Amino acid sequence: MENIIYALQLIVGISVCYVWIFRFHNVLIEFEKFELSDETRNFVGVSKVIISTLLVTGIWYQDLVLIPAILMALFMAAAQYFHFKIRDPFIKYVPSLIFLILSIVIALNAAELIAL
Repeated sequence: MENIIYALQLIVGISVCYVWIFRFHNVLIEFEKFELSDETRNFVGVSKVIISTLLVTGIWYQDLVLIPAILMALFMAAAQYFHFKIRDPFIKYVPSLIFLILSIVIALNAAELIAL
């Protein structure tokens, strides 16, 4: 199970960084459709890259995982809200929905480890 959680942390961390660094043109289009400011977009981007880095670093330092996983889940829930708000087709919801679920799984696992 431990290796699966590590894989999920890598998947979420690397994927989110990839989108915000190498597919930034798509981010620009989406945030324009969401009618959010450049400052909001920049805050979200920097936050997601930092959180992603912490999720990957959490493979070696497990104490770093719980809060970043919760924060990533919150960002993905917000993405769901904004896709719903502008009535995007369902296919646009799918990536953030998957990452929302994965982030919740990672957070639950981290919380369980803390409780032990």
